This record gives sequence, C-alpha cells and structure tokens, in this order.
Amino acid sequence: MQAAQFVESYFDAWNQRDARAVAEHLVKNGMYSDIPANSQYSREDLIANLVGFFSLKQHSYQLIGEVLSSETSIAFQYKMTPSDKSAPDWYGSEFMTVEGDGALKITDYYDPMHYQRRVTESSNDLSIPKYAKSGLSGEQMEKYTSQLKSLMDQDRVFLESDLTMNKLASLVDCSVNHLSQAVNSGFGMSFFDFLHSYRIEEAKNLLCSNDLHSKAILDVSFAVGFNSNSAFYAAFKKSTGQTPAQFRRDYLATLSRH
Repeated sequence: MQAAQFVESYFDAWNQRDARAVAEHLVKNGMYSDIPANSQYSREDLIANLVGFFSLKQHSYQLIGEVLSSETSIAFQYKMTPSDKSAPDWYGSEFMTVEGDGALKITDYYDPMHYQRRVTESSNDLSIPKYAKSGLSGEQMEKYTSQLKSLMDQDRVFLESDLTMNKLASLVDCSVNHLSQAVNSGFGMSFFDFLHSYRIEEAKNLLCSNDLHSKAILDVSFAVGFNSNSAFYAAFKKSTGQTPAQFRRDYLATLSRH
C-alpha cells in the first residue's frame, strides 16, 4: 500500500462528502473509532452516520504535515474548515492499522472544544455537541431512543433471532440511516453492540436461573436470539471477559459459599 496515495484518496472522499467512499477505505470487517464521542462504527454503520453528517455539514479537510507510515500503520494530522466562516477550524489526528489494501481500524482523535462556543446556558443548547455529527435533531433523537428502549425493555424484540436493522427501523418508523444514528449517538455504540448488550444480559439471567443445571449453554444462546454458538460466545466474552461456561462456574462457586 502507498500510504500517501491512500490518505489522499481518503481526504478526497471526505471533501466530496461521499460516505461510501470514506467507509470503503476500511476492509470488510474494519472499524472506525471516534474517540471523543466514544463511538465505534462498522463500515455500514459509518456510512449511515456520515450520510446524515454530510447532509448537514459542508466542511473541507486538509492534511497537515507529512503522512507517517510503517508496514502496519499510518498516522497523520488534519484540519477541518467549516463552511461557516465564523466558526473555528477543527484539528485532529488519525491513526490507521492497515491490512492488505485497506484499514483494519481507523482511530480519530480531535478536540471537541470548538463546539463549546455554540453552547449557551440553555439546557436545550447543551445537546448540540452530542448531535453535532448526526442528521437528527435533538427532538428526533429523543423520540427514537425512547422508542428503542421501549421495544427492547418492554417488547423484548431482541429475542427475535431474525431482528435486523431494517426490521427494527420499521418498528421505530424511521429510516435505517436514522436508526443507526440514533443508536450510535443516543447509546454510544453500534447497532450490533446495542442488540448484543440486551441479549447478553438476558443470557446472564438464564445462566443464573433456577433451572441452570438443565439448560445447556447452546440452548441459552438460541433462547436469547443468537443464530450461532460462536457468535454468542464471542459477544458474551466481549461483554463480560468470560465465556458463558466460566460465568456459570463462577456463579455456582458463589452459591456454594453462601
């Protein structure tokens, strides 16, 4: 990979406000991490998020200094200039872990303080930084996140193994792009992490239930909405740091001590 050409192509995609072209600099299973916003996006999540961002913003992006690179990484600094000339420039740095012809991970660090001049003492204005990268208004965001919580907490739709972004967007009565933005900005996670968080909590409850001796871990996996045992194990360990079997053993050990 030619690092300089790769970064030039990346900047071109941002300046052309082409969400898909930006995301396609990631490999298929790559992730984009927005550090100040504490958010991570898969390729499809990033596209959905940027579609809304680009619909509202017309910033220009410029490389500062040289592109630093090794066989496995690329690093550079950038300046973002808002179309609103009264707004300050925005400076940041990105670090890319490369794999083949794409980035396995893009990590974005920037100073969010340039938004503070827009924040007043009004409580409504305090939501501006949170939604600065979203195509949704604060009112829409609150509505969609409330509906999502109701669907998960009360209707427990996360137990449906065929639940997809399209299906959930239909239940919320919004577009897939707006659903992705609501999950990313409202809950600070990707759609799958959001979905898995509910499934894993339910799995933990089942693993600690009274009939835990008779319920196989594979049964728990399918009962909480996973379609494969491997996906369940990966999500469970990511959430708890343990496999389901280790979690159950620790629970049993705790019971035996009481």
